[in-house]
Amino acid sequence: MNSEDADRREFLRVRRKVLDLYDAVTYLMLIGIAVLVVYCIELGPLTSPGAQQSFGYALALMFLMAALIIHLVDRTYRVWPLGRRIVPRAPGPVTLAGQVRFFQVLVVVIAAAALAYIIGGLLT
Repeated sequence: MNSEDADRREFLRVRRKVLDLYDAVTYLMLIGIAVLVVYCIELGPLTSPGAQQSFGYALALMFLMAALIIHLVDRTYRVWPLGRRIVPRAPGPVTLAGQVRFFQVLVVVIAAAALAYIIGGLLT
């Protein structure tokens, strides 16, 4: 019985340690995103020298941090450390209809990117 209690205490200790690590990473990323948002707001007009590039770097870092948080949460729920595992469904077979749908979406995305590029070029 003592062995089971010791194993249970060790399990809870390790699980708490992992959760603390996940919490720390999430909170640090949220603080980083908040700092970058304030930086973007305080940057002023984007017409000053270097402001556009600086704004772009800040925006890219915000998206990177958000992606890390989403990955962390997804990973937490898919493969819970030392606990329940959620197994996603197996993907369906690759069909001709699926490939056609993929290329249709790809053409629409490329067309939207080209239009955005053209409109951006006309506005500047």
